[in-house]
Amino acid sequence: MNLKSITNSLLFKIIVAIILGIIASSFFPEWAGRLFATFNGLFSNFLGFFIPVLIFALVAPAIAGLGRGAGKWLGITAGIAYGSTIISGLIAYGLSIALYPTLLAGQSINTNVSDIEEGALAPYFTVEMPAPFEVMSALLLSFCVGVAMTSVKSDNLYAITKEFENVVVKVIWGFVIPWLPIYIFGMFLSLGMNGNLGDVLVAFAKVLILAVVMTIVYLVFQYILAGIISGKNPFTALKNMAPAYFTALGTSSSAATIPVTLESSLKNGISKPVAGFVIPLCATIHLSGSMMKLTLYAFAIVTMTDMDVSFGKAMSFIFLLGIMMIAAPGVPGGAVMVAVGLLQANMGFDESLVALMIAAYIAIDSVGTAANVTGDGAIAMIVDRFAREKIDGLEAEADAEPARQELS
Repeated sequence: MNLKSITNSLLFKIIVAIILGIIASSFFPEWAGRLFATFNGLFSNFLGFFIPVLIFALVAPAIAGLGRGAGKWLGITAGIAYGSTIISGLIAYGLSIALYPTLLAGQSINTNVSDIEEGALAPYFTVEMPAPFEVMSALLLSFCVGVAMTSVKSDNLYAITKEFENVVVKVIWGFVIPWLPIYIFGMFLSLGMNGNLGDVLVAFAKVLILAVVMTIVYLVFQYILAGIISGKNPFTALKNMAPAYFTALGTSSSAATIPVTLESSLKNGISKPVAGFVIPLCATIHLSGSMMKLTLYAFAIVTMTDMDVSFGKAMSFIFLLGIMMIAAPGVPGGAVMVAVGLLQANMGFDESLVALMIAAYIAIDSVGTAANVTGDGAIAMIVDRFAREKIDGLEAEADAEPARQELS
């Protein structure tokens, strides 16, 4: 990776925006702070308008595309991948309940403008941008349309939704992503001028360490389970997947890592047909590492803001996010972009907290991606075991057929 590609990456721009926001917060005058507060208000209102559209445009064709796959084995693989993603989220939620009262004790976030020096960071003006429909309406509509397209095999409707998806992705690349670093800059500028910066940086550093450790622990768990089912040494299998892990750390892309993941999985003795089917599919639908990071950071913010998020809302967030993230590979910034709607609708996040989540997530995006693709190898081991069992059964039945005919 050359210097130009590094400086053009979203991760680099986000990191620079965070650093500049921290520095600028120490000397920016009030009028400049209010200027960026105005921009952030407009941009966050646009996100509120755009996110439901994004969810429908990306999730509907993703569900329809899954339904056009290889029948039973598609269902088995998708079920294992979804289960792995949900278990990751449940573990992260459990950790947040058990550890955060102690780990984040005494640290808080205050993003309420009314509690700051009067008028300090109030925007100069705001523009309301009502969304065409609610986030849950977008999710339900995308699910219904996606499933319907698989049932009626509507190629025309599928082509239309794919075209709509391309349009929305173009808006993301052409408008949202270029302005995102300025949005993040404004967020950290606001935190610094509000006096919240120290608590946020210390708390997020703790959550970062916890997220990195837990993604690795969860990978070990995945491979121990896969090793028990497949009858293979889990630690040897995990070692063979190391090239995929470190490639994903460098690329931050599940899709770009597919060739390496495929090659690494073959070293574990997985048959080529199974690896060729499972690895590309799981690069789209298996996001256990991303789920771990998102859940840990989301509930860190909940803890630091004393928000009241019930157990039911937490479960709804995790289970719905597991579905919505199948659209994540098509979105720059991945899972956090499609999670924005749920963070607002289910968790009660405002625009400031959403900006904080985006910054925190993208800053360590590659850690989640590396865990995602490495976990794909464990799923491939499990599916290969079941597939070989089926093939062996068919071969045994074929061998027994002549004997049965002779007896008859």
